Amino acid sequence: MASDGARKQFWKRSNSKVPGSIQHVYGAQHPPFDPLLHGALLKAAPKVPTTPVRAKRVSTFQEFESNTSDAWDAGEDDDELLAMAAESLNTEVVMETAHRVLRDHSQRRGQPALQEAPGPEQRLKPEAEPPSAPGDLRLVKSVSESHTSRPAESAGDAVPLQRSQSLPHSATVALGGTSDPSTLSSSALSKREASRLDKFQQLLAGPNTDLEELRKLSWSGIPKPVRPITWKLLSGYLPANVDRRPSTLQRKQKEYFAFIEHYYDSRNDEVHQDTYRQIHIDIPRMSPEALILQPKVMEIFERILFIWAIRHPASGYVQGINDLVTPFFVVFICEHIEAEDVDAVDVSSVPEDVLRNIEADTYWCMSKLLDGIQDNYTFAQPGIQMKVKMLEELVSRIDEQVHRHLDQHEVRYLQFAFRWMNNLLMRELPLRCTIRLWDTYQSEPEGFSHFHLYVCAAFLTRWRKEILEERDFQELLLFLQNLPTAHWDDEDVSLLLADAYRLKFAFADAPNHYKK
Repeated sequence: MASDGARKQFWKRSNSKVPGSIQHVYGAQHPPFDPLLHGALLKAAPKVPTTPVRAKRVSTFQEFESNTSDAWDAGEDDDELLAMAAESLNTEVVMETAHRVLRDHSQRRGQPALQEAPGPEQRLKPEAEPPSAPGDLRLVKSVSESHTSRPAESAGDAVPLQRSQSLPHSATVALGGTSDPSTLSSSALSKREASRLDKFQQLLAGPNTDLEELRKLSWSGIPKPVRPITWKLLSGYLPANVDRRPSTLQRKQKEYFAFIEHYYDSRNDEVHQDTYRQIHIDIPRMSPEALILQPKVMEIFERILFIWAIRHPASGYVQGINDLVTPFFVVFICEHIEAEDVDAVDVSSVPEDVLRNIEADTYWCMSKLLDGIQDNYTFAQPGIQMKVKMLEELVSRIDEQVHRHLDQHEVRYLQFAFRWMNNLLMRELPLRCTIRLWDTYQSEPEGFSHFHLYVCAAFLTRWRKEILEERDFQELLLFLQNLPTAHWDDEDVSLLLADAYRLKFAFADAPNHYKK
């Protein structure tokens, strides 16, 4: 075995700078982090002062390089530590691992077309988490840019997210630091989901739920078992205090059915006939048909919409409001039935008293949502017209080529984006995606009004390649009114939200920053 002196010389030579040798990668760890060495190094490592030191401003990259090129050179004090750690390494294992990494890397570079895409159960679903600090914007930007820059795919050919696309830290930690998502088993994903569910349950179990913490946790999606109670809390329907919730539910449900008893018979009066007739016509046109066309569901929706219209005479009933009932109803009823597909919920097995409570909860939560966007549905719908104008201005800044292409072919934003604002993208996305989208909307400040604008901008630019390929007014408009999202899932929505958050971060507090 080599002597300690020889071992010292080896480590010195290994870490000295040689002209023409490979330069260190800024931001990397050198020597590379090794869990086997970590314990030994950690014990003897000197304490690092916690007081931040203000760095000297560097004017050129050359100065920066000269100041930092020796940042990882091993000093005399480190030689023995590294030599001691090296004794615990098995040389054969190290060499075999190195050869395998080099071999895999060369195969990936030489034969990218031969790699098989992992199956659906192996794809890693990303969490589009809102960064808590400006520096975290890099995470969101890297996710969104990697998504928008990749070649256009068919709806069913989703490319699994790779590690180079900057997965959120929580996903990496939950998966034990696995470097290749394609090798993940379904059990790893299940552990991650179970861990998230446990966090929600612990937060909800306390005597007073921290709503701010609940919003942060909900931004990247809410687990199905706790989604009903979480939506009720985030919408402001239920109080944060656990002891007050039963009495609040009982009081609000009783209040809703008092409205039914007092107002619902007036649907046949001449003054309300037009409103009720329009509601009755619109409900069968809603989606999903498997849910809406069930007689019990139609009756529930008619009552909810009619009572809301009677109690809000400033706007009354407007087409588009009917779509906003469905997500709440489906989420609340899924608490009482086993439904794998939210588009095919069957209410026939739900007891009448449970259905009554779900109806009241849906009414109040929908009312809370509409309170924040009621100017969308007043006379001439000024809220929607203003938001469509804002969307046009935003797209002209973030993607001038798409904006100019639409303008050259005389496609006006009102012709396709009016429905996006009126129905909150419900007609553009499958119901399962709408529910996931609303998880984030309810955790964002003014999510259904303010943040929705950035989601629409990200949604439009998501199709830039297809838009730029269309050279005809009619084809362009048909495409924008029938976007291929039927096979979208949570991954697509998470990437959309990440891109929207990047836009909000860049534009929300500086509306004139990019004006010419």
